[in-house]
Amino acid sequence: MIVNSTVAQVSESTLVDDKDGSPIHSLGSEYQNSIELLKNRFRVDHNIEELTMIFFREYGSSPIVLVRPDGSKIFQSNEDSEKISWFDAETYDLIRIKNPTPGPWQAVGQIKPGSRIMVLSEIGLHSDPIPAILFSGEILKQTAYLTNGDELIDYGPFRDVVQLTIELVSTNNPEFDNFGALREEIARYQDNGRGFDERPLDGVFTGQFNLNIAPGEWKPIFRVATPMFTREHEDKPIRIYKNPIIINEELHGGGENYHKLIIDVNRELVDITSLIVDGQIRFPNGDVQNFSLTESSELAREHMIVAYEDGVFRIKLTAYGKTINNRDFVLDVPEYSFLVKNAEPETDVTDISAEEPVASEEQTEQGDTLQNEVDEEDAFPLSMIIWINVGILSLGLVGIFVIVIIRNGLPSIRLNPLALFKKKTKNTDED
Repeated sequence: MIVNSTVAQVSESTLVDDKDGSPIHSLGSEYQNSIELLKNRFRVDHNIEELTMIFFREYGSSPIVLVRPDGSKIFQSNEDSEKISWFDAETYDLIRIKNPTPGPWQAVGQIKPGSRIMVLSEIGLHSDPIPAILFSGEILKQTAYLTNGDELIDYGPFRDVVQLTIELVSTNNPEFDNFGALREEIARYQDNGRGFDERPLDGVFTGQFNLNIAPGEWKPIFRVATPMFTREHEDKPIRIYKNPIIINEELHGGGENYHKLIIDVNRELVDITSLIVDGQIRFPNGDVQNFSLTESSELAREHMIVAYEDGVFRIKLTAYGKTINNRDFVLDVPEYSFLVKNAEPETDVTDISAEEPVASEEQTEQGDTLQNEVDEEDAFPLSMIIWINVGILSLGLVGIFVIVIIRNGLPSIRLNPLALFKKKTKNTDED
């Protein structure tokens, strides 16, 4: 923080004394936001208690060296936490000095041509007012600018020194859905010509709010952070409403081959005539179809979906419109899905007892007897078939055995009944 800090600029006229005999002209504190360095010199007044300065240099160059009025030097490596704080980045040096020596100072280093020294005082963030009606899922553009001691900072390179963010903190009101929710960072302000930012380095910082958070009551906190200090500003609580887009489906609502998608809004918050829808349908088989609904009407929007397959249909929408107080909005609508099941065939259930008479006990016994006879007749031929198959297999095995014996060359046996009879008679006589 700077108290009544002033910085003087050395110009070409410093080579010539002024009427008071001083070679350095003090230009006053109105130049403290952006003072062009000439020969890298500047003057510190005698009444400064603390001085915070930024020097912008070539990318990747070494930190600068400061030379006091008495010729002594201050290096980045000589940082003293009590009197000197020094932060060096790729493109700048941020230096804070307590009770700096009054008189002419000089900065030595690869300082950018036409570079300016900035003496920081009270940094302030001034942003657009937050709308009264906000929706969960809304994408919102907000702009802001910075001041230093109530003066606009329009020096582009300063964007690399600060980080501008906005956070939402739950008020922990049990009546809302965000009760007990954690702190959410919803946007970072940038001045780089990307996203919603229109021009780079113009001093206007643009934030893209992504309100993908729970609806409820939140407290905004704006933060300005530099490597050496952080400033926060707490704003009054705001209300974030539930996503106002209402989606329903009507199966076969467009006839046998079409389902009907119905899109409406919370008409207490949104002007239905302003609603424009850009959507995408994912069919159960994975096919994707895009569609848009752009006609203005007091009625809910309808879209027909081809019903050529059963399963889950998924719908993703982006909605554009105006609130009831005529503010434009863009909404990211949560995915909606519905299931189409297979139609079960209808079957006629009849009372069998009413159509078929009950059989008598005698008829039942006769039926059992006939059934037993049929079972016996069926069993007999089955057993015959089994034994026939066993016999065939046995004969086959015998045939295979004989063939094996013949192939192995065993002597064949020739039977002669007469010779056997004679041999037997001879043996009998001998006995």
